[in-house]
Formats: sequence, structure tokens, C-alpha cells
Amino acid sequence: MDVIEAMETCIAMRYLKEDPIPKADLERLIYAATRASSPGNSQEWEFVVLSDAALKAEIGDAVWAAVAPMFESLAAEGGGTTARMYRGAEHLARHFAKVPSWILGCARKNYPPQAPTEAFMHSTIYPAAQNLIVAARAMGLGTTFTTFQMVAEPVIRRVLAIPNDVHLCVLVAVGYPARPFAPVRRKSVSEVLHWNGW
Repeated sequence: MDVIEAMETCIAMRYLKEDPIPKADLERLIYAATRASSPGNSQEWEFVVLSDAALKAEIGDAVWAAVAPMFESLAAEGGGTTARMYRGAEHLARHFAKVPSWILGCARKNYPPQAPTEAFMHSTIYPAAQNLIVAARAMGLGTTFTTFQMVAEPVIRRVLAIPNDVHLCVLVAVGYPARPFAPVRRKSVSEVLHWNGW
């Protein structure tokens, strides 16, 4: 698949089949992630692949306990984009343990060595995570970025034995899509492009 085609159809896939993902495919996603650029080639990224059923269930319970009240208070009726996104996110959180694999993208705040900053940490992990989801699309796998790690961080740290100096930056659901891929909806280039000035 052409890389542009993969980008054009790399929609957030929040409805996934329960079929397991082969270990070799998950390793290939991490390989793709680590082809990304990073500040000063610092490569301060780390990835935890979560596929164990019991661990997913424990973390999923913590995620759902944290986000269920929010979804209960949201008016997610209707067919608008925001409502569909909330329904999809609720489905994903409710069925956390049934997602075949989760990939937790982490980073250490170690760059630049003389004055490490969070900005460089994030500019390390997010290009890697974008590489990962585009590679997944090319492989026929569905993904979506989530911030579920933010609402269950203490449980995730305990269950996965994550060191204190490692920041939990993004949590990506990975699985075979239960719905078809479709074109992404984005602003036109003419709306965001400026030549030689604003």
C-alpha cells in the first residue's frame, strides 16, 4: 500500500475484532515506530505491548471506573462527529479487555542532556506513534490513539511494573477492524497552507 493511501485512510478504529495479533506483526509495528526521527537521534522511546488477558482486564477495570461517569454525563445522542467519537470511545473503554493488543508509548525526559524538557520527550514519542499507526494501516490493522493511560496511571504503573522515570505518553489500541476503513476527514490544504508568510 502506498504510504499516502495509508495516511488517507488511517481513521481512528475504535471497533475491533477480538482475534489476536501475531507477535511478529506487533514487533513490526514497533520496528516502524522506531524508524521515526527524534531530537538529536536521542531515541528516548519505550513501548509496552499489552496482550495478556488478565492484565488487560485489570487495567480495563481501572480505565472503565475512571471514565464511566464522564460518559454517563455526556449527551452522545445523534449522528454528529463528536457524538460518534464519544460512542466509539465509550465502546473502546467498556471493552478494553477485548481489544487484542494495546501498545503503550512511553518516553524518558533525558534530552537535551544539559537541560531535559518535556517538549523534547513528546517530540520523540509522537512521531514514533504516528509511524506505528500508519504502518498498522498498511498491514490491514486498525488503531486509535487514546489517553486512557492518564486516568489509570497508578494501576498501569503497578500492573506493568513501569519505572518512575518513564512517562506514559500515549496508549494505542490495535486490532483487526470490525468496520471498514474510510477516508479521513481533514481540512483542505488550501485552508492551512501559507506561502512565504502568514
